[in-house]
Amino acid sequence: MRALPHILGLAAGFGLTLQVGMNAQLRRVLGSSWSAALVSFAVGTLALAALALATRTSLPARDTLASVPAWAWYGGLFGAFYVAVSTIVAAELGAASLLALALAGQMAMALVVDHFGWLGLPENPITWVRLLGVGLLGVGVWLITR
Repeated sequence: MRALPHILGLAAGFGLTLQVGMNAQLRRVLGSSWSAALVSFAVGTLALAALALATRTSLPARDTLASVPAWAWYGGLFGAFYVAVSTIVAAELGAASLLALALAGQMAMALVVDHFGWLGLPENPITWVRLLGVGLLGVGVWLITR
């Protein structure tokens, strides 16, 4: 089904927006962005463990784990950074501004990653059309954050 990835992408966006508010509330109550991020990741880890158990997903073999490039293990650090920082930015600027800024950062970095084919992703050169798209996104970010 071709629509499924699009639907899942929209659902992830809906969930991310809700997560922003929930994590900002955690920060207010707990008094710390780092504590809020820790709680968020702990709940997420428990949910993933329950899902893995429910679907009887087997754990990867030691050889498989050993074959993962060293840099690939650090992706969770970016997730932790995002969750912690989002609790600060959302409380100051709101969910729409946070997500607009985050999306602009994602798109700018995505152009570079795609252009060079970093992180095992296919090369997709930067073109003037793609730059225009990021530029228009920048205009949208400016309008949203005003």
